[in-house]
Amino acid sequence: MGESQYDIVVVGAGLVGLATARALLHQSSSGQPSSLQASPATDLRLLVLDQEQRVASHQSGHNSGVVHSGLYYKPGSLKARLCAEGREALYRYCQRREIAVERCGKLVVAVDESEIPALEELHRRGVANGLDGIERLDEAGIRAREPAIRGVAGLWVPQTGIVDYRVVAEAYAADVEAGGGQLRTGARVLSVQRREGINRLQVRTGRGVEEVDCRLLVACAGLWSDRLARAAGLRPAVRIVPFRGEYYELKAHCQDLVKNLVYPVPDPRFPFLGVHFTRLVGGGVEAGPNAVLALARDGYTWGRVSWRDLASALLYPGFLRLALRYGRVGIMEVARSLSSRAFHRSLQRLMPELRREDLVRAGAGVRAQALRPDGRLVDDFALIEGEGQIHVLNAPSPAATASLAIGVEIARRAMRLAD
Repeated sequence: MGESQYDIVVVGAGLVGLATARALLHQSSSGQPSSLQASPATDLRLLVLDQEQRVASHQSGHNSGVVHSGLYYKPGSLKARLCAEGREALYRYCQRREIAVERCGKLVVAVDESEIPALEELHRRGVANGLDGIERLDEAGIRAREPAIRGVAGLWVPQTGIVDYRVVAEAYAADVEAGGGQLRTGARVLSVQRREGINRLQVRTGRGVEEVDCRLLVACAGLWSDRLARAAGLRPAVRIVPFRGEYYELKAHCQDLVKNLVYPVPDPRFPFLGVHFTRLVGGGVEAGPNAVLALARDGYTWGRVSWRDLASALLYPGFLRLALRYGRVGIMEVARSLSSRAFHRSLQRLMPELRREDLVRAGAGVRAQALRPDGRLVDDFALIEGEGQIHVLNAPSPAATASLAIGVEIARRAMRLAD
């Protein structure tokens, strides 16, 4: 087999792509992915391609580092199952690899009486999802956990934690290479075509316009997932619309105002969790994020504009319907992006004593949100299959937390597709 020929090509060196590659390489003798901690036992020729120069360059490396509990997800759903499995696998993995991780817990706060029914629903879901030890709190209980936070009721969730996902992704990449896989960065995939007469795919990249071929393609392309699926000859029923989430940091003198993680009760009509406080595993406290339309799929600032990406979003019927439905909320999110005063007011709902001068602008991330033509948000994992290929079109939160479990799930589907 030539140097450009592989059994499997994985596109995307984020957490999901690397975890999938790792699972494909860590197989049992039967050829099926085994447990999340199996040892390499395959001579599979596998290549991971990524358009950037380093792993975890986008969603995987720009999130707040939360290990999610699985509190929010519909009991029995794929997200709920994979989050629970992946959370515990991630904690074990980090301990084994000596990656800094902390199961610190989080507090969800109802700031007024109108939010108590939604808080009670979260409690019900948490119990149904197997979260032992979650605890309902009154005002005194909130102050005992987080003295600077104010609310009328709260929910303490001990399973939530913090980690640096870029470090986790780098460890996954090392696992892939240790297992015999190859990692090639700076290689943007331009097209995927089936080779005539043989059961293989030809993958053309922008790295010197090189070509590799494989019998199976697994695409975990995140913000570019729908475009790659179309470039591979498929017709995804969704489009990726990028939403930027911006953060502030608490200045050093007031970081002790937040003991662990503090979240508001989320608005059930909207997929984002609202601005919250997150203690970082490496030190410091982030506040955010908001959610605004990014002007490019890698639009981490207002100044980064791609007219192609912007037109793709604005002219898509699904986005137009979404904008009509959530126009008022969208305007408020833009205001929080442009005005530190507005962002500060949102945070004061949870922490009244926080001053605007206690905040400094920090980084941002871009979320790949899959939208249906009718304007409905795709809230669960979404995959599309073709001949010899499988594409992950939507991997929303808790994809980072659940990455090890998601990788095994995708690898199982991929191997069934290859049989």
